[in-house]
Amino acid sequence: MEYRNLGNTGLKVSVISMGCEGFIGKNEAEVKNDLDYLFDRGVNFMDMYSPEPAMRHDIGATISNRRDKMVLQSHLCSLFRNGQYTRSRNIKLVKPGFETMLREIGTDYIDVGMIHYSDSMEDWNKIINGPIIEFAQQLKEEGKILHIGLSSHNPEVATAAVKSGLIEVVLFSINPCYDMQPATENVEDLWADENYDHDLRNQDTERKTFYELCESKGVGIDVMKTYGGGDILDEKMSPFGKAFTPVQCIHYALTRPAVAAVMLGCKTIEQWNAALAYCDATDEEKDYATALSGMKRFTFEGHCMYCGHCAPCPSGIDVAAVTKFLNLTIAQGMIPETVREHYKSLKAHASECVACGACETRCPFKVKIIDNMKHAAEVFGY
Repeated sequence: MEYRNLGNTGLKVSVISMGCEGFIGKNEAEVKNDLDYLFDRGVNFMDMYSPEPAMRHDIGATISNRRDKMVLQSHLCSLFRNGQYTRSRNIKLVKPGFETMLREIGTDYIDVGMIHYSDSMEDWNKIINGPIIEFAQQLKEEGKILHIGLSSHNPEVATAAVKSGLIEVVLFSINPCYDMQPATENVEDLWADENYDHDLRNQDTERKTFYELCESKGVGIDVMKTYGGGDILDEKMSPFGKAFTPVQCIHYALTRPAVAAVMLGCKTIEQWNAALAYCDATDEEKDYATALSGMKRFTFEGHCMYCGHCAPCPSGIDVAAVTKFLNLTIAQGMIPETVREHYKSLKAHASECVACGACETRCPFKVKIIDNMKHAAEVFGY
């Protein structure tokens, strides 16, 4: 299992992590069996957005003897009322709802306290200017949550949250299909068939900028909708008309800037094994470029997807890493200290490019790599 830093939180999380969807409706023995199976394979990070009481209790009972070894992400404003899930910004409901969550899970703290599901700027403004953010900060001061997060599908909202300086982790929807769609306050737009009926070119600029902002600010991203609700795994359901493997979807998400983990809602051990196969997958098995290239109506041409097809470089340059660092400096209009240090630590730098062009002949997206290396050498000075 690979572990990554969750932004600047100091938390180390497994890249393959657990959403809670697959545990809903199972009995305690089934929940324990699945969790033990995943813990034994190094999974240490879990998101619990659902307020379903039985699920919380069963998960809590299983993790009680290893609570200090796992990272638990749970949600403020996600409540169970009148026998069903609801989202609320009513602080009179949110406060007792949080205490109920702790009691049902059987813990006295949450590692990441997610402010649940904000997709509109109106809603975000209510959060940041009202009692919800104040409550989250109070909980952090009391040690009941260690870090404040936000879940969103909208890059405009997520960007505003990161710029506030108060959000340390973002749970965000990432996959190749959604990355082509512009910001929207209606999450259903991301999978609406009509939004894929026309030609789409490249990753949406606002999404790209959001990922780069998180990287530069040290805000960690964990990913939901990695498989697009399963659609991307099915050739008939995929908006691209191509089926991706679980390993390809996972690798795509994990190669975006700032991403630390994918939160998967697998329901069966077989589904989990298909995801855990990522840990031992070959470069060929991880290669999502084979699925993304050659499409007629959808193209990422001219845009570096960090897929690694450019390697190997005869000068030893990690072209994808250099390009990612260059893009981060362009997005910020400066060289952030962390980017400068990461670039410095590379074994070879952009100035060592001999312009042989071997990388460009291998790039599935026709990126002008030699120009990028020249630009990076100018920006970083070597």
